[in-house]
Amino acid sequence: MPSSYIDRGIIKWAAFDALNGYHSMLKEMQHRLGKKAKPILSDDDYETLNRNIQEAIINQKEVELKYYNSGYIKTTYGTVKNLDFVSRIITLSTYEKILADDIVGIDILV
Repeated sequence: MPSSYIDRGIIKWAAFDALNGYHSMLKEMQHRLGKKAKPILSDDDYETLNRNIQEAIINQKEVELKYYNSGYIKTTYGTVKNLDFVSRIITLSTYEKILADDIVGIDILV
């Protein structure tokens, strides 16, 4: 005898959308659970960052810059326009300003 079961798919979860704030609470919880601590870089990592940023500035090469922001590692692309040594801020060609202390990785794109 063949089974007469028909899956209702997403419809069976529709009742949870009726609860006030359930969807936003679920998104907030997923966001909080994804957070991580800022990675600790070694002296060798800092040396590599320094070397890559110097090469990117001298040769005006595009970089992939990874930085820590509010519990997440984010990635951005661009060429380094300005490096402010006093306030320790790097400005990219996209006019993004990133604190040097938040940078966890710089890769030069070919």
